[in-house]
Amino acid sequence: MTRAGFVAVVGKPNVGKSTLLNRLVGEHVSIVSPKAQSTRTKVVGIVTQDAVQMVLHDTPGLMTPHDVLHESMRAHSLAAIADADVVLHLLDSTTARHGSLVEEANLEQPPTAPIVTAFTKIDLVNETRASELLGARPAARGVSAITGAGLDALVQTLTALLPESPFLYPEDDVSTHSLRYLAAEHVREAALAQLEEEVPHSVACVVEEFREGDQPVYIRAVIYVERESQKRIVVGARGSRIREIGRTARERIEALVGAAVYLDLWVKVLPNWRRDRVALERLGLLHRED
Repeated sequence: MTRAGFVAVVGKPNVGKSTLLNRLVGEHVSIVSPKAQSTRTKVVGIVTQDAVQMVLHDTPGLMTPHDVLHESMRAHSLAAIADADVVLHLLDSTTARHGSLVEEANLEQPPTAPIVTAFTKIDLVNETRASELLGARPAARGVSAITGAGLDALVQTLTALLPESPFLYPEDDVSTHSLRYLAAEHVREAALAQLEEEVPHSVACVVEEFREGDQPVYIRAVIYVERESQKRIVVGARGSRIREIGRTARERIEALVGAAVYLDLWVKVLPNWRRDRVALERLGLLHRED
């Protein structure tokens, strides 16, 4: 008998959800950035081992919404929790205060799915602190996505809670996302690494053309920002920054598609897109009920 099901990976911003998902999947399917709020929609990673298939849903960080984008991000997270067979609640070992999932997600009641709690970044705290954290929550796991500490035990705990079921996806799949989507996210990840202050929060990316039959593969992508001043920052002096963003993204996309890539990168202004439902839908960021 096989087991298969959905695991919602939830927690506050920068708790390490995307890094953990990538480590478990073994592929870079979710972008990673030290800047908060980098995950804006549900990102799917699939782990198939022996008789178990675990479909992981990386979610936006739990926070109080301040605009339409934040409201949509929260909706993505809450929907993942509601649909999950297991909820993996991540807490950051390096921070002082740790709330319950109900508190952090501002839920009226706990989810119906079982909740597994894990302290991330356990490699960054000393043994005394680790013992204190795990002593306060005996059922919790201490894990590190960087060193791999505690991950085998965490996977065993999660998979034991999945329902008996046929596999939901082919065994060699690692994500449900298209190459087009993943290419756009690689561009945005490269941009986040280059930008500071408020600009990263105003960056979105859409791949408008993806021609796999070409040699090299042709990809035209647009980076959207909210103001002309932000566009100038993204482009950089004499185009220096956009060239570096393009170079970094192209290398990552080439590894993804296994072929040479010509990345045709543009920067455009879409005023106040984070507060505009029509713009969010155009960018593929608006949460929609199934």
